[in-house]
Amino acid sequence: MASLSMFGFVALWSPYFLAFLLLVTWLYFMVVGPWRTRFTNEGPPTRKQKVYFVLGIVLLYVCQGSPIDLLGHLIFSAHMVQMAILNLLVPQLLILGIPNWLFERLLQIRPVKATVTFLTKPLVALVLFNGLFSLYHVPFVFDLVKSNALYHAVMTSMIFIAAWMMWWPLINKMTGWQSLTGLKKIGYIFADGVLLTPACALIIFAGKPLYATYYDPQMWMESLALCVPAGTLASLDLTGPEMFFSIPLLHDQQLGGILMKIIQEIVYGTMLFFVFMEWYRKEQEKEKEETVVSPQPSEL
Repeated sequence: MASLSMFGFVALWSPYFLAFLLLVTWLYFMVVGPWRTRFTNEGPPTRKQKVYFVLGIVLLYVCQGSPIDLLGHLIFSAHMVQMAILNLLVPQLLILGIPNWLFERLLQIRPVKATVTFLTKPLVALVLFNGLFSLYHVPFVFDLVKSNALYHAVMTSMIFIAAWMMWWPLINKMTGWQSLTGLKKIGYIFADGVLLTPACALIIFAGKPLYATYYDPQMWMESLALCVPAGTLASLDLTGPEMFFSIPLLHDQQLGGILMKIIQEIVYGTMLFFVFMEWYRKEQEKEKEETVVSPQPSEL
């Protein structure tokens, strides 16, 4: 078996992307810290918010800058794990980590507010994210995107933004922006899980490898060119994914679909639990308030 180290430090660890994320993290702590008084009178974010944001940035780097990104071009199962973490976990963490006042400042920009208002409508958000995710994994589209740097950047960015919009109705805490409450959130989560199922089923139950970027040597090399410097790639004698992994292509594809579905069920199940507990707690508080307000028999 060949070693991934042959691709070099830049392909494995994406130092430029790491530098960019470090800059974003520094700006976050400056904006919510020393620069905060320029924008708001609100207090600093909680420690939990800071942890959420940093964890979101770390997972973003793991997905897009660590060897997992390279693995995603080598084997399909790694790609699906990458997609699951990137779109089901990272947006949630970043939304929870950014203070409401900062979102409010951004949403004061009219085009931004109009766009976010439309894209976060529950039905639009569900169809947009699941539609883009499913479209991306149509074999023809997948192979086209995986072999072109511009198409790949555009498609993955669109799916990531759509993931933000999909999670927004569930977890944002901004006044006036909570379009879902109570049982509606539970229905939203169930609908989200159902809409993602066909794409996973197509991948799991296909009787043959679907994606040429993992079985055609030329297209596989074109896919690698998206994350490996051209000079490094030209110097390597590569024949195909079998150099690095012995798992059959069909089994790798099925494993990828199964992993995606498992991660999705874990994430959605956890969210369902917290949403149900929040709804139950509010119902209990509502009943207590009604009991206190209603007149007692002795008062009639």
